[in-house]
Amino acid sequence: MASSRSQSRTPGKPSQPSRPSGLTPTKNAQGTREAGPAARPMKKPSDRLNPKTIDPFKETKNPKSAFASVYAKGGIPCRLVHGSVKHKLQWDANPETLPFDPLLITLAEGLQEFKHPYQFVARQGFKELLEVSDVSSKALTVLPRIIVPLRTALGSSNGSVFEGAVESLVHLSVAVGPQLNPYLKSVLSYLSKKLMDKNYRELVTAALQQIEQACGKESQAIIKSKIPTYSSVI
Repeated sequence: MASSRSQSRTPGKPSQPSRPSGLTPTKNAQGTREAGPAARPMKKPSDRLNPKTIDPFKETKNPKSAFASVYAKGGIPCRLVHGSVKHKLQWDANPETLPFDPLLITLAEGLQEFKHPYQFVARQGFKELLEVSDVSSKALTVLPRIIVPLRTALGSSNGSVFEGAVESLVHLSVAVGPQLNPYLKSVLSYLSKKLMDKNYRELVTAALQQIEQACGKESQAIIKSKIPTYSSVI
């Protein structure tokens, strides 16, 4: 029985080893046998580093923000100067002579940035532009357009962005005074939420007090309408 099941072999001729699947031999034009598709040459690790394979104009997975793009193109007339202790801005022209439209609006949009150097440039630029002479009349012309990006920054889940937005709101209140009152309600809801967080309570409380002092007694009623627990300092 065992001998009937075994396969007959030709004496002196070794058996052929089985080929892995996917390596079916084929013949080329010269009749030479070669491996099929499974025998494709593997790419070397160095191929990925070959400059010929890199497209310098290919878009990255994380494209630049609108503010970063404007900054990269020189649309913000200042540059960051790195100091050993503290950074500062160097303006290409006297800030007194720069138009608030669109510069202050662009800087307000940059308050949403959380990467360096964009965050520093936006915050510091916004602050310094609001310190020029006759700032009230200049800022009032663009005030409605500043509030929208400022609210977005205040609503950010990024703690650093929120803190910068609060500081910028205080600077704006000092610059325009009571003219900010019609817009206060639209930003106070974000401050009210953070007031419940012990990590931001002190920052928000101090900011509310400074806003009240800058915007006058009318602002007190507005603040209390959104934050009943607020204690007036006037």
